[in-house]
Amino acid sequence: MSDTALMIVDLQNDYFPDGKWPLVGIEPAAEQAAAVLGHFRERSLPVVHIRHEFPSAEAPFFAPGSEGARIHATMAPRESGNESVVLKHSVNAFLGTDLHEHLQAQGIEKLVVVGAMSHMCIDAATRAASDLGYQVTVLQDACATHDQTFNGETVPAAQVHASFMAGLAFAYAEVTDTAEWIKQHS
Repeated sequence: MSDTALMIVDLQNDYFPDGKWPLVGIEPAAEQAAAVLGHFRERSLPVVHIRHEFPSAEAPFFAPGSEGARIHATMAPRESGNESVVLKHSVNAFLGTDLHEHLQAQGIEKLVVVGAMSHMCIDAATRAASDLGYQVTVLQDACATHDQTFNGETVPAAQVHASFMAGLAFAYAEVTDTAEWIKQHS
């Protein structure tokens, strides 16, 4: 039994080009996430898919029961094997879910995190996981976000992403690239 699990955060239809909240670079990020998912599947290692639904149908994206809230086909969970899905209703995948208990029951000590959005759910899940004692690795090229506006200034997605990855790398996680991680774990 492995002590390492892959956590795929919110790679759902609304974040892709035809969705309600498309992210900058989501398709290349999803390709990298698919590569690491393939790595975990080939080795029968545990995978946890995190799926976000807002509690209200008036949500700007991820409305309950909507096509946009479904996990993107490139990441579709397998029904057999050691893949599970955790439904969340807030930014932090651990808040109000049984994610921690689920991981503990499997003896998971290390998490590899991919998904979206870098500045929200990836950041929150990574910090929470670290606070709970997990050793966390974020595969930065398998994550995406979008431009942000603050104080009337637009910050490009690449800068938003880099800023949050730098913060996580400082104290919460190892931040690396997918190819490098797979190379080290093959």
